[in-house]
Amino acid sequence: MHNIMRSVTLPNIANLPTVLRTGRQLADAGLIADDAAKVTDLIGKRYSVAIPNQLATLINPADPKDPIAQQFIPNADELFALDDEHEDPIGDDVRSPLRGLVHRYPDRVLLMPTLSCPVYCRYCFRREKVGRDAASPSAADMENAIDYIGNHSEIREVILTGGDPLSLSDNRLGALLRELDEIPHLSNLRIHTRVPVALPSRITSKLIDNLQVNLPIWTLLHVNHARELTNDVANACAQLNQGGIPLLSQSVLLRGVNDNAKTLSELFRRLVELKVKPYYLHHPDRARGTSRFRLTIREGLNLVYSLRGRISGLCQPTYVVDIPGGFGKVPISGIRKTHDGKNWLLTDFEGRQHIYQED
Repeated sequence: MHNIMRSVTLPNIANLPTVLRTGRQLADAGLIADDAAKVTDLIGKRYSVAIPNQLATLINPADPKDPIAQQFIPNADELFALDDEHEDPIGDDVRSPLRGLVHRYPDRVLLMPTLSCPVYCRYCFRREKVGRDAASPSAADMENAIDYIGNHSEIREVILTGGDPLSLSDNRLGALLRELDEIPHLSNLRIHTRVPVALPSRITSKLIDNLQVNLPIWTLLHVNHARELTNDVANACAQLNQGGIPLLSQSVLLRGVNDNAKTLSELFRRLVELKVKPYYLHHPDRARGTSRFRLTIREGLNLVYSLRGRISGLCQPTYVVDIPGGFGKVPISGIRKTHDGKNWLLTDFEGRQHIYQED
């Protein structure tokens, strides 16, 4: 296996905390200018900031368009929200019967045992909540959520998300998985995580031991650019594969990060090389302060269509958009324009139609 990433040596990074959280720390690491530290801290008061050193070393500070920097380094534009941006862009809250759980589809639920992440993405659709202690679910919330799952026999799949479930301790994660494993009507579990990419050293034999339950566990890695897939990440993926944990991926189509066929092709090929099946390519959600990342649906469709024939079908994920308001995902290949040609018509899984406006 080859390593296509380039790492750079950042000044004084050995003397910095293992996770960079403040404007001063980012400036001392050479990732932002000294005079940007104050605005970075201002952003941090609104949206969480954290970049592990290992991920920071992938950033080229001499490149103002560096795709890794674009994803993780705060930008002053985040402080300005557009009228069509929302605090809860995919409608988690309206589909949440109790704290820490979202029941959007009949046969599966999202379970959020933590709102902590190893790194905070600047385009995150839960950016209003992640990293905020006040919003974090308690142990009692999790017990209530597990009781809910146990009392709803139509639920077949539990998707652990957050925050990042692998931010939990091995013991806490293992205990949670074993509780879910005892619910007879569940057929599988899924874990959505950035940890193997952002903090590959977290993937240990003890963690994998705690993932060994009777229910099948599928893990979805969040990754957007091939440079994130370092040799350390490859080793983490290999450990998970060898531990019997099948791997899928989800990526977000982001302007300035991966919005061209060459970059996406490299990413998806590299994932398959690591035995990770590309599963979802998300159209960016309308989270507040994230407009700089968003393409139009037409731009996204043209880009995804250009991948046909360029890369194997095994490498191609499903391109989806979340319908604002909590109505679920729609494959973008199946949507159409409204009669006036100005907007898009999205049909949810229950056959209801929704207007998606881009102007």
